[in-house]
Amino acid sequence: MVETLEQPDAAAETDSVTGDEAMPESRAVKLGVRDLSISYGGVAALRDVSLDVYENEIFGVIGPANAGKTSFLKTLNLMDSFNSNMQVEGDIEFNGRNIRAIKNVYGLRSRIGVVFPLPVGLPLTIYENVALSPRLRGIKDKQELDIIVERSLTRAALWDEVKDRLDSLGSLLSGGQQQRLTIARALSQDPELLILDEFSIAVDPVTTMRIEDVLKELKSEMTIILVTNLVQQARRLANRTAFFLEGECVEIGVTEELFSGSVKDQRTRDYVEGKFG
Repeated sequence: MVETLEQPDAAAETDSVTGDEAMPESRAVKLGVRDLSISYGGVAALRDVSLDVYENEIFGVIGPANAGKTSFLKTLNLMDSFNSNMQVEGDIEFNGRNIRAIKNVYGLRSRIGVVFPLPVGLPLTIYENVALSPRLRGIKDKQELDIIVERSLTRAALWDEVKDRLDSLGSLLSGGQQQRLTIARALSQDPELLILDEFSIAVDPVTTMRIEDVLKELKSEMTIILVTNLVQQARRLANRTAFFLEGECVEIGVTEELFSGSVKDQRTRDYVEGKFG
């Protein structure tokens, strides 16, 4: 039996980056993190992080290398279980449920999609790259799969470029196309939360801007967590942003305020102004 992950009762609001983020308590919490600490073999990577991510927002996470950003992401859909050397303390709630109490890990991961820094094109056709997850969920009807594949590729701004060669290998696409294929594969699961870890690290600027436009549209349908080393990318996309440094969440605030000087910690100002990192 497939375990269902219930939605919260509160209705989500969808506003722009310059919307009503000043009153986040009026919005439903999609992901709640409390006192999260991560270590590897006893060496701390992240210490006592607490934050909320709200429905239908893009939540940015910025910070230099080794700040703990990727370690943070790995805990959000239990990817830490793949690393026996990774110790995690604290609580993470998704839709009000502690993820450690969810027995159906696959069900959780189908609700929380992840896009990694480098595109990973499976050795399958473009069509099968996208249809794989729906097939694993038990969808066998070809017409239904066709609809899912077209919708996912369209939402990832890739359909028009590949619709006439769906039987070609996904690994033969360009780097930017492969990254969008990876996004389409994540979207084929109809996630409620989409996590992107440095999605533009190997993508050209034009494709990066296309993906950014996609993310702005997807925000009306889901919650997005965006980890990026490009602070201006966070400024363009994120409603709110968290600044991580040396395993600490230094500050969280409305993105434009962080970039316009309304910061609580001088280290935040120095980072967004490019003085280090």
